[in-house]
Amino acid sequence: MEEENPWKLGGSDFFMQKKEEYMRRALELARKGEGHTSPNPMVGCVVVKDGRIISEGYHEKYGEFHAERNALTRCTEDTAGADLYVTLEPCCHQGKTPPCTDIIIEKKIARVFVGSMDSNPLVAGKGVQILRDHGIYVETGILDAECRKLNEVFYHYIATKTPFVVMKYAMTLDGKIACATGDSKWVTGEIARTQVHRMRGRYRGIMVGIGTVLADDPMLNCRVEGGVDPVRIICDSNLHIPTESQIVKTASDIETIVACSQEALESERKQEKIRRLKEAGIQIIGTEGAHGVNLVELMKKLGGQNIDSILLEGGGTLNASALEDGIVNKVYAYIAGKLIGGMDARSPVEGMGIDRMADAITLQNVEIEKLGDDFCIVGYVK
Repeated sequence: MEEENPWKLGGSDFFMQKKEEYMRRALELARKGEGHTSPNPMVGCVVVKDGRIISEGYHEKYGEFHAERNALTRCTEDTAGADLYVTLEPCCHQGKTPPCTDIIIEKKIARVFVGSMDSNPLVAGKGVQILRDHGIYVETGILDAECRKLNEVFYHYIATKTPFVVMKYAMTLDGKIACATGDSKWVTGEIARTQVHRMRGRYRGIMVGIGTVLADDPMLNCRVEGGVDPVRIICDSNLHIPTESQIVKTASDIETIVACSQEALESERKQEKIRRLKEAGIQIIGTEGAHGVNLVELMKKLGGQNIDSILLEGGGTLNASALEDGIVNKVYAYIAGKLIGGMDARSPVEGMGIDRMADAITLQNVEIEKLGDDFCIVGYVK
């Protein structure tokens, strides 16, 4: 008598383990698109037939083919009757590329296993339904939490049309981001700093205040191999940015935005400065508000330009404003085992502060990672 094949038992532990194994591989593939797919999600796909992977693919770059189409068009074997594992629900609408549901049907895929559902109103369950209407078995929710976390930026942006904002800072054990003299090189070690540069390549934009530009004259680029430079966003209420700064000098090579007050933008005295900044390749965005840059309005305007995420590397003043205005979604706090003291040494979040401990901004889903002699605490703003 032929031995029963546990692969065919959909409810068995064996089959569940195999489904998760293939989905984890699809997640690995999806991460290869990090920094290149914005504002699209990162997606990975694995095609399996007769218990072995016959093709793989991922969404490599915004505007190019999606993961499913890459995997299926590059497959050198017959895909009829195969299983397809994909981290996000297949799209079913014509965008910059054809619908992925079309090629899944065309290639006679028998079963589709989906990680997380797409919340984009153009898809949102329609992709799964189309496949089912064509007789394809579809199962959803395979490693759903992991798949959703991979694309936390995408889910936030689709829901709000504003960037997912990640506040990052490095401080000493006594809570200082620089000495009282202003010296801040370096708070953390090389391992932590390298991780930050990878983050710069992950998020679409990087934002700092004019104080950081005046104090450090930074480049704000991504200095890791294969990394993508983020859009540089400078919050500069009164347009004090020096035209000889590195930011201005390299604006023709790296997309740069300066956000100011509407008053500064319309000021007669600022028109020559504005002209020079624009000639350098800088886009200037004005915001309405009694004091400085209106961050809530700025987020809406940046979201309208397909900037789906921002790494906030501001000083204490900008960080405080961002938290007060409620635009921060996630925090990366790098902590070095150093003590520097100093009543006048800067802290990562300044401003007026919270009056009562009970009203403190709290983080949830907190994780801690050791990076050499430093630590990184990561959490989401509740």
